[in-house]
Amino acid sequence: MTRKNITRKDFLKNATGALAGGMLAKPMGAFAGAPKQAAKRRVALVGTGIRGITFWGNTVRERYGDIIEFVGLCDINPGRLEYGKEYIGADCPTFTDFDEMMDTVEPDMLIVTTVDATHHMFIIGGLERGVDVLTEKPMTTDERKCQAILDAEEQSDAELIVGFNYRYSPHHTKLKELLVNRRVGKVTSVDFHWYLNVYHGASYFRRWHGEISSSGSLLVHKATHHFDLLNWWLDSDPVEVYAEASLEHYGSNHPFRGNKCRTCPHQDKCRFYWDITQNDTYMDLYVDNEQHDGYIRDNCLWRHEIDTYDKMSVQIQYANDVQVTYSLTTYSPYEGMEIAFNGFDGRIDAWHGIPWREQEKVNQAELHSQEMSQDEMEEATNYEEIMVMDNFSSQHEQIKVFQESGGHGGGDVRLQDQIFRNPDMEDPLEHSAGKRDGAMSILIGIAARKSIESGEPVRIEDLTSIKPHPSRGT
Repeated sequence: MTRKNITRKDFLKNATGALAGGMLAKPMGAFAGAPKQAAKRRVALVGTGIRGITFWGNTVRERYGDIIEFVGLCDINPGRLEYGKEYIGADCPTFTDFDEMMDTVEPDMLIVTTVDATHHMFIIGGLERGVDVLTEKPMTTDERKCQAILDAEEQSDAELIVGFNYRYSPHHTKLKELLVNRRVGKVTSVDFHWYLNVYHGASYFRRWHGEISSSGSLLVHKATHHFDLLNWWLDSDPVEVYAEASLEHYGSNHPFRGNKCRTCPHQDKCRFYWDITQNDTYMDLYVDNEQHDGYIRDNCLWRHEIDTYDKMSVQIQYANDVQVTYSLTTYSPYEGMEIAFNGFDGRIDAWHGIPWREQEKVNQAELHSQEMSQDEMEEATNYEEIMVMDNFSSQHEQIKVFQESGGHGGGDVRLQDQIFRNPDMEDPLEHSAGKRDGAMSILIGIAARKSIESGEPVRIEDLTSIKPHPSRGT
């Protein structure tokens, strides 16, 4: 850091570094707030959709109610807002106007879980008030909004955190450890393929995610998880992106369509028919409140408004010379991923959700069924695999990564614990994600979208003021 580039925030961090043990320099350290005291941390939430009221709402209140309290909830839909308050179990005022909420309740922390394309408004609104902001991924949906967030964070004494829960999965963490320890030497290329099945994949196209104006495309909304993992695993920044994609399955690519699944005349012949009436939470949260804003949760997969790509292929060049081939498919028969890291000294292969691999684990456990209790059998199959093979060797090393209960093998709990319970905990593998991480992950998706539109490669440095570095630590 040069003297001319030192900001007020940098000065404050450096000045308190000796006392805080460097904690404030870590992104999660911001949520430690003032010195510990009896008062609970005051939290406001904007966006009371299903993600907001569950993962960042009820779950947070139940796990951390001894140290945080919800002091305000905001949504443009008053019906969802009131249901969300009840679901979360919060005893706080509700608002349909964001500025009114922020100025009335004066929170210490703001959680943003609105439609992706609106994230920037609330992130900036929080930062300008000096309020720490935790945003659901993706940070935002285009380079202009991204730059506005970067500028606001630079001028604020508050911090911005992006909720990348995938990093905290034990499986993904073990891959990071292997790469940090250079288990296969210098990594030169990566093959990464993600598969959404016909249930989960289709769900994106029923919702607002099916329109690029709201989600930035799945290259931003969904793949931001995967691009962040790549950036974290490789400890480097992307420099150039080339992509191809198309919309060939959902949207207008169908002979019939309806208004919504509930009233569709084609229910008997549409294999993607989804009966939302079987889900009480969705009925109470969405269907009962359609009259307020017109949002249809069981929208038609074949509506003409859909313009989000449903198959994508991306080539990424990193500043440390690693080349990545990535793909995302949205109508696979199974849900899972495959990844391989190619190094000078060998190769690391990993996967999850691949049916025949899962069956292999079950079969292996059944071989010992007479010697094991049922609980032990369940434990024996509750692991993810990593295979490592060295060059000039005919043998491979199998690494079993056992999963805990809870989302992403216990990763979701680890993320929330680090944010709310132990913000100054040791973070040797740099799980915590700040503004640069949030920006770099979406910039790959934004660059990919621009490349698809232009047919040309896109340089990351041409999008915002952030310049790619060979290593994240530089």
